[in-house]
Amino acid sequence: MARRRCPASARTLGWAGRQHRVEGDILWPHAEMDRAAAARDQAEQHGIAGERATSQAQRALVLAFTDPDTADDELHLAEQLLTGLDLRATSLTARIAALVRDAGTLRGLEAARDLRADTRDAGITAAEAVLELALAFHHCVHGERDKVRAVIDRLHELAGTGDYAYYADIAHYMGGLPLPGPSTAQWLDGADAVRARWHRLVQTRRAHLGAGG
Repeated sequence: MARRRCPASARTLGWAGRQHRVEGDILWPHAEMDRAAAARDQAEQHGIAGERATSQAQRALVLAFTDPDTADDELHLAEQLLTGLDLRATSLTARIAALVRDAGTLRGLEAARDLRADTRDAGITAAEAVLELALAFHHCVHGERDKVRAVIDRLHELAGTGDYAYYADIAHYMGGLPLPGPSTAQWLDGADAVRARWHRLVQTRRAHLGAGG
């Protein structure tokens, strides 16, 4: 990542510092989805209403990359927790999670059009960046390298402030594309391990869809 964050430091934050949600924030860009989901689950169990809804939506997002069927149940719970709350960013996270769940299908691509407009209108850069990653995942599943490169270009534009620059690396990793040059990202267990995990998620989704999933 552009700025290295350590899980050990996250564990010192305690509940008031949203310890487990921060751990999830660190783990999922490394494609450590099961560990990230476990951290989100802990955050959801111990948080107040808004924190619970946010953690649950993020849990649905990370599981959507690995297990679309489980993610469906997690999304239903996120929607229930969001009822009556005005949490625009969290609502966008839940919608992006649904897009990841449907990646590789026509339904997923149709939902992306409205999502892009809504994330742009909301002015939430984090949501825009995650949406582009979701689209990269969809296009990688289909082997659409030109469309993946278009997503990478948009991610570079979003990373103009320095935040989320490593998302473009992740999109390269998903598609098995070489990086154009040296990266500023610092991964906890090295770029090769992160590349392998993200690419494996794409291959697993292809196999899932090929099996009629």
